Amino acid sequence: MTPLGAPWQVTRYSVVSDPWGERPTGGVPDLNHGGPALLIAILVAHGQNILYIPGRIVHHASKLYRCEGKTDAKDAAVIADQARMRRDLQPLRAGAEISTGLRILTARRADKSADRVRAINRLQAQLLEYFPALERAFDYSRSKAAALLLTKHRTPGGIRRTGQTRLHAWLKKHVARSSTAVATAAVEAAKSQHTTVPAQHLGELIVAALAQEIIILNKELAELDALISEKVTEHRHTRTLLSMPGGPALAAEFLGATGGDLTVFETADRFAGVAGLAPAPRDSGRITGNHHRPRRYDRRLLRVFYLSGLSALKAAPSPGPTTTENAPKAKPT
Repeated sequence: MTPLGAPWQVTRYSVVSDPWGERPTGGVPDLNHGGPALLIAILVAHGQNILYIPGRIVHHASKLYRCEGKTDAKDAAVIADQARMRRDLQPLRAGAEISTGLRILTARRADKSADRVRAINRLQAQLLEYFPALERAFDYSRSKAAALLLTKHRTPGGIRRTGQTRLHAWLKKHVARSSTAVATAAVEAAKSQHTTVPAQHLGELIVAALAQEIIILNKELAELDALISEKVTEHRHTRTLLSMPGGPALAAEFLGATGGDLTVFETADRFAGVAGLAPAPRDSGRITGNHHRPRRYDRRLLRVFYLSGLSALKAAPSPGPTTTENAPKAKPT
């Protein structure tokens, strides 16, 4: 890995020039964020024009060149050659402070959310092995009190010995919601099982660790949501963004995916195509109107619009009766 230095980078990437003489090009990365963030910042600071070529284009263009092997040197040559010939590559702009920060925060939130889902699935699988009645009694993805219960009381015998009264008092002491209902359901589950499975003492240790991990992840997600909501309000289009169904989380993902500047898409049709909402035609000869789902689109933008539409459906008022019984009857003539 060559160390990043400003003079070296600007000299190396200034060699790519436009053969049409219309736009001098300082660099053509195949990534628009992440690893090349420092390189992009250096080139922008030196007034260089940066073009972005997606990795999918580089992959397919490499098949047209000699040698079947894939090396970094060959990829660099292909990128430079494509940048000289093609005139449809889009310029890459440096991300704004707010949109870049929101992209980082939403990526972190997605990682934590995936960790939480994995921890819940592992907890349910482990609990199902030695205490299936308790696994069936709660929805651990929604009930924080149930996850709190498993940090101390997680075996049939232990819950029976503790009793409903002491379970309720312990949950209430830790400020758990629906402590009465959780304690009642746990005791009923414990009364339905009097058999101890092999290695139960090891299984319960894993359940306790997973329950504690879920509680910590819930707190971290709440902190990230608060930070994201605060960051979204700093944007100049806050009122418009928050009017979109889905709340601050989807607004943050929208800003992180678009950079907060929709003028780069030029038209609404192009924006719909980038988001994967516009069908791609596959017409040939007499076959017209043959539309298919596009293969090249921004997955993050498509997810934002799909989740926003789903939120709008949930918040929409229920339609009126559509049966023929309630339809107005025609007057006899």
